[in-house]
Amino acid sequence: MTDKLQMEREFDFIAPVAPAERNAAVAEHNRTAVLDEAHLGDITGAFGTIARDAHPPTSRWKRLLALLAIMGPGLIVMIGDNDAGGVATYTQAGQNYGTSLLWTLLLLVPVLIVNQEMVVRLGAVTGVGHARLIFERFGKFWGAFSVVDLFILNFLTIVTEFIGISLGFGYFGVSPSLSVPIAAALLILMTVTGSFRRWERFMLLFVLVSFATIALGFLVHPVGKEVLHGLFVPGAQGGLDSTALLLIIAIVGTTVAPWQLFFQQSNVVDKRITPRWIAFERTDTVLGSVLTNVGAAALMIVCAYGFRNTDLFGKFSDTGVVAAGLRDHVSVSAGNILAVVLINASIIGAAAVTLATSYAFGDVFGVKHSLHRGVKDAKLFYAIFSGLVIVAAAIVLIPNAPLQLMTLAVQALAGLLLPSATVFLLLLCNDHEVLGPWANKPWLNAAAAVIVGTLINLSIMLVVATLFPAVDANFVTGILFALLAVALVVIGIVSAVRRGPALATSATVGMTGVDRANWRMPPLAELSKPVWSTTRKVGMLTLRIYLVVATALLVFKIVQLAIGVGAGG
Repeated sequence: MTDKLQMEREFDFIAPVAPAERNAAVAEHNRTAVLDEAHLGDITGAFGTIARDAHPPTSRWKRLLALLAIMGPGLIVMIGDNDAGGVATYTQAGQNYGTSLLWTLLLLVPVLIVNQEMVVRLGAVTGVGHARLIFERFGKFWGAFSVVDLFILNFLTIVTEFIGISLGFGYFGVSPSLSVPIAAALLILMTVTGSFRRWERFMLLFVLVSFATIALGFLVHPVGKEVLHGLFVPGAQGGLDSTALLLIIAIVGTTVAPWQLFFQQSNVVDKRITPRWIAFERTDTVLGSVLTNVGAAALMIVCAYGFRNTDLFGKFSDTGVVAAGLRDHVSVSAGNILAVVLINASIIGAAAVTLATSYAFGDVFGVKHSLHRGVKDAKLFYAIFSGLVIVAAAIVLIPNAPLQLMTLAVQALAGLLLPSATVFLLLLCNDHEVLGPWANKPWLNAAAAVIVGTLINLSIMLVVATLFPAVDANFVTGILFALLAVALVVIGIVSAVRRGPALATSATVGMTGVDRANWRMPPLAELSKPVWSTTRKVGMLTLRIYLVVATALLVFKIVQLAIGVGAGG
């Protein structure tokens, strides 16, 4: 008996609906913007199937079972967030700054939830991927601006995943020439099965193994008072300087990476989640957000206490050295667990980031891109995935590459590029042609504006601290955030004035909850194009120029650190 039939017998909410309603649902689906017909149909998850026309149940038990069937995209994207770069960055933070940077993780929980909840709505309501929406709504220039950055950053991130694989297996004495090709083959084989359910089950198995990360924090017997101080009192041990700011931006970049936006939206579409099930996918996303930051905190804590008063404290070490250090200074179990966590995290990250890139390629070039399709039916989609994996794996086998600094640089670059990705996300979620009654509420726009402003401030602080190392970073921080507060108040007032008359013609007026649950974006060709004001164009171009300058200075700082590490060695 198939999983679907089992679910149908167990859940009355999956029973067939009235013919009239089914016909209406079919007609509605035929008028959506979905590019790939494989994205239409029953929701097929690792733990069951929900029929295409089913309605959310009312009983708690059945809602829990429905959540299990929906669950996947949120958990995978969030746990995949603690990838090789994440493990390297969090352990580095603990090794260099003790528990003093734990506060960054607490602040990033709502950032994760706000950002990823927006892409959940975009995926469920529009039925198309993030890259395609950007190209269709903002044109080729801005589409290329967004997607080319994504492709470059994603490829570099995939390289760091294989760095993690080589270091993790290297801890156990396995040569990279053996571990890297085997891992690459595993990634390809578990993705090209032609079954979304099979792929999701593979991924959730790795998610389960990742929970071992949480155990690490307890192996060093942390002091509760110190941990709470690190969580709730912002600062950096030894003071804020360009190196501390670089690490903070890297923490932001690895915790809230641009690839996550593209991956989760496309994965929600590929899983065929519709507006009726948004609440369940939100729960999936919130659960993943909390778990990923708990795991990140455990990695910081184990290195903060494990390396305190040792010769490894305050040094930039690759994760293999960190694992060996934990084995020597904490316990053999601690070193072994970190190495396993690193390997596991690298595989999850490589699978998710590569798939995000392949999804985006399919969106941009209009080729079939779904895990529901077999290799013969989606040759180019799987060829792109396999090619990215093979090339990234080959690069890692180049001898004497500065692996840890490469990993840190990629995470910091992700942090610098995140503001522009969030701006596009915010514009799409305020586009009533795209989201209709699901468009952002004012409070959500305010939260997103704070997030974007804070990210830009962090990168400005890095620029200032790099160019003028003698400047008081705390003073600069205070000035920048005071200016941000003033800017947000002004933007809020202007937005309130402009929004007043617009509400009268909004698509939400007169719409019931049932109508909202069934609303899908019409075909993109039927939507009127958004009009860009001169202010918006100037703002976006300014952001682009600034990001180029900030990226150049990031490269300068990384080279500076590399020279320092080389001299120290």
